Amino acid sequence: MNLFILRHASAGTRRINPLLDVRRPLDKEGKQYSLQLAYILQAMKIQFDVILSSPLKRALQTAQLVGTESGYEAPVLLSNALAPSATITDFHKLVQEVQVHENVLVVGHSPNIENFLGSMLVPTSSHLSANVRLRKGSIARVSVQRSTSTLMWMLDPRTVRALYATSTKSSRRKTSRK
Repeated sequence: MNLFILRHASAGTRRINPLLDVRRPLDKEGKQYSLQLAYILQAMKIQFDVILSSPLKRALQTAQLVGTESGYEAPVLLSNALAPSATITDFHKLVQEVQVHENVLVVGHSPNIENFLGSMLVPTSSHLSANVRLRKGSIARVSVQRSTSTLMWMLDPRTVRALYATSTKSSRRKTSRK
């Protein structure tokens, strides 16, 4: 199984009131970035079998924009195992449930999405831990084979924007008009 772990895109400043923060949507930059990421994933010929999201609005919007623009037609599934209050155990149970699918996208929040990625790369039975930093909008592809997981690649938002900019430039040569 290919597990794609995505931190939600930019959603502006955090609200002090936690009840309001749950409903904080993506900002203009976050929406634009989600569309760019979907374009890059589509260019890489990545199709998702299932997309799961945290129930918070900004993660759900990120999942829906990326899914829709990359050709995913099924509804995005909500999972409390991706919510900010979720534990690593919750996340691993979720991964076990979706292992029947080939390509799975999960969208969550920092810091637990980073901890989830680290726990996939370093077994919890060892006394080691993996410190992983995911900026808003970063995506990682992890290959999950039975009991081992391998980080295949990770895309930072700067890389996605650069790829998008170079892939959408006009193919017509620039000529001087002197």
